[in-house]
Amino acid sequence: MTMETERIVEFPALKEAQARLDAKRKELADILTEAGPEYDMSRVKSIQGDTHAKVEYLRQLNSEIDECKAKVDELLVVARAAAAARSAEEKGGTESGDGARARQDEPHTKAGRRKSFGELFVESQAFKGYRPGSGAGPSASLDIELKTLFQTSDGWAPESTRTGRVELFPTRPAPHVVEVIPQTTTTQASVVYMEETTFTNAAAETAEGGAYPEAALELTEKASQVRKIAVFLPVTDEIFEDEPRAQAYVNNRLPFMLRQRLDSQVLVGDGTGVNLLGTVNVVGIQSQAQGTDNVPDAIYKLLRLIREDGFAEPSVVFVRPSVWEEVRLLKTTDGVYVWGHPSMPGPMTIWGVPVVETTAAPTDKIIAGDYANFSELAVRRGVEVQVSNSHADYFASGKLAVRADVRCALIHYRPKAFGVVTLTTP
Repeated sequence: MTMETERIVEFPALKEAQARLDAKRKELADILTEAGPEYDMSRVKSIQGDTHAKVEYLRQLNSEIDECKAKVDELLVVARAAAAARSAEEKGGTESGDGARARQDEPHTKAGRRKSFGELFVESQAFKGYRPGSGAGPSASLDIELKTLFQTSDGWAPESTRTGRVELFPTRPAPHVVEVIPQTTTTQASVVYMEETTFTNAAAETAEGGAYPEAALELTEKASQVRKIAVFLPVTDEIFEDEPRAQAYVNNRLPFMLRQRLDSQVLVGDGTGVNLLGTVNVVGIQSQAQGTDNVPDAIYKLLRLIREDGFAEPSVVFVRPSVWEEVRLLKTTDGVYVWGHPSMPGPMTIWGVPVVETTAAPTDKIIAGDYANFSELAVRRGVEVQVSNSHADYFASGKLAVRADVRCALIHYRPKAFGVVTLTTP
């Protein structure tokens, strides 16, 4: 444990808040244990009242857990800031290096409005010459003799102008995952850091004149390589020249593809070749099999492992919507929804930890971890879009290659601060 971490732990208000949070989590776990896997609220003797009263008490307790968790997170920020400031004073300097991200707004145009047929008719002499009470409505006639009926089937179909809306292909929105991961910048080809791989605490009570117990510490250099995620799209010269919005459309969709891919790599990248190493493939993370447990119980057991063995506080749980559905629809034996009535929004937390529903998560796993403190996305170069006609025969063919890429490294500093629940296959 570093000196900065020790100072955070010694922060009295944080210890009190954490103790309240742990107590309420334990109370909720004990109640659900009483209810059993079928959520039979009649078996719960620690709460008075009927099933509705007991479920309402559970909802209130869950809300209190959320409030306690928010308080702990708030105090953690204050404690870390104080510890960092104290550490900087001792070192005689400060640290900085927050990166900035620029956002590019999509340009837009407004089309001029033409007068409608009704407006033209109102401005006509036939309408202006109409007098109320005359008994006949305004009319106008064409001085053209029509020999046959002129209709759209004769070849003059009505002209229809597009509205300008482009309905995008249904696909996973992005980003969801990278939003909860701290982002920094790097100027190197890899992020190199030291990991304490040996910690032998031999501290013990020693008699006067006795030999001091010998401790052992060892550091190992670790590195995470910067990887590139890239994509390109061939287009013609004419599409950009003739459709003003085409360039903005392409410039937005290509970076979207990069962010969508990055979301997936952060969680399930296999780390081979030029792939990022996603959480589920990091060596040494916590693992909890669902077995016969329901999903909430299995998640709680994983969170306990992260706290007990990883000495970290989980900051987020990533789960597919189809898996979270099982949690949201949990009912007691007499049909009362545990996670809130269908008319209610329902909490997007479980055991006080925020839940992110995303199809970037695997179908057979739930992922959790202390991403706030022990993960980092170090950006070497942000999303960059370039256009060239120098690819293959594109110059002679009047084509353009629009390419986009981003370079970044993903680091999981403490593997035991992360983990997965392996779901039981139905």
